[in-house]
Amino acid sequence: MQGLDRLAFSPAQVREFDRIAIEVGGIPGYTLMSRAGEAVLRAARERFPAARRWLVLCGAGNNAGDGYVVARLAQAAGIDCRVAALSDPAKLGGDAAHAWRDFREAGGEAGPFEPAALERCDLLVDALLGTGLDRPLAGRWLDCVQTVAASGRPVVAVDIPTGLHGGTGEVLGAAVPAVLTVTFVGLKQGLFLGHGPDYRGELRFDPLGIPPDLLPAARPAFALYAAEELAAWLSPRPATAHKGLFGHVLVIGGNVGMGGAARLAGEAALRAGAGLVSVATHPDNAAALLASRPELMSRGASDAAALAPLLSRASVIALGPGLGRDAWAEAMFDAALAAPQPKILDADALNRLAERPQRRDDWILTPHPGEAARLLGCTAADVQQDRLGAVAALGERYGGVVLLKGRGTLVGRSGATPWLIDRGNPGMATAGMGDVLTGVIAGLLAQRGGEPLAAAAAGAWAHAVAGDRAALAGQRGLLASDLLAELRACLNP
Repeated sequence: MQGLDRLAFSPAQVREFDRIAIEVGGIPGYTLMSRAGEAVLRAARERFPAARRWLVLCGAGNNAGDGYVVARLAQAAGIDCRVAALSDPAKLGGDAAHAWRDFREAGGEAGPFEPAALERCDLLVDALLGTGLDRPLAGRWLDCVQTVAASGRPVVAVDIPTGLHGGTGEVLGAAVPAVLTVTFVGLKQGLFLGHGPDYRGELRFDPLGIPPDLLPAARPAFALYAAEELAAWLSPRPATAHKGLFGHVLVIGGNVGMGGAARLAGEAALRAGAGLVSVATHPDNAAALLASRPELMSRGASDAAALAPLLSRASVIALGPGLGRDAWAEAMFDAALAAPQPKILDADALNRLAERPQRRDDWILTPHPGEAARLLGCTAADVQQDRLGAVAALGERYGGVVLLKGRGTLVGRSGATPWLIDRGNPGMATAGMGDVLTGVIAGLLAQRGGEPLAAAAAGAWAHAVAGDRAALAGQRGLLASDLLAELRACLNP
């Protein structure tokens, strides 16, 4: 079971954890608030050791209380720390009021927010509003956040950047762009969904000393995939291994003018460790594929009948890369779906599935938001607004494992906690990346048949990490084929 640093929850769940820690665990709320302030101070000083003039922006509720603790501790540490209050601190209640009183008794003062104050600081601490925000910012709150965003000053966010929805990652009118976010008790799912990764910056988690066994066994929204998962799943190969032990992938795709997609998927399956890989492609592409990668067994398939001998030897089918939408593609699609092997569907195979919906449990569907929208009969914006909901809906309608691509790729199936892949970079937004991903997953599934969820999650993680390794030379201009050389290092933990 993953620790709290690898599990993400809804804001309501984390608030319940707070309540249990206080009422059941007997940890005073102000003790938790003080620990939160200490965590922010510690992280901010580690990340910005040269910053000597801080401005803490305090708003309302417990987030403001955390801010007053940060300011008091920073001043005690000899930092020139000032506080700008957007809400009258005299109206604070509970632990936040306690924090304000301690700050004032220590000699601290809070003034109103003035944009000119930003010019006199080298670090901002955002303690304006926490995870309870559920409507667009307006008035002075909106003005402040927009001013902070335009200032260019580095920001440390307390628990969550102000203006970011803690559940969906939606920007509520405007949001503070943090360089560092220190979050507490439980990871908030909105830090990973929607625009969360755009605004959170570096993320640090502190459980505030709450014993894990005190918290209920609540089902998380998702779990963060990590290298340890892959290492545990991909066991070392025996010394007597031979290619027959590691499966035979059949890639079906590569229509006229699109042979490159099938070639990328085929080589990715080999790089992922499949013992054998065949590519059934349009006859126009067969010779070129064989010449470019001789390890691939390339076969020109003019019709569905030509697939029969290939299907008889395959253990996994990768269907869709460069498949197209014509009569040839339809024949390949129908023949592949009639075969008994587990399948990975991508690209035009998903578009054809949207036109002829069916449900089965032996496949992995890998849509991007646009393809997911076609499968669900909605818009890509709808999918992006509720990615978790989209994965659940796709699983309910089509069965099997669903991998929703994009920043924060989600991998799930009915009844299981989804995985989120918190790796990858914008350089991967280019042609052919999905074909490589399909091949990697197919290669892993061929080696470890019967574990489609694990294969899909491992493949998505390795694909993203390979993209990050390839992007070390720069994101702009990154090619899908650049990942192929990086996969071996990612898949040999």
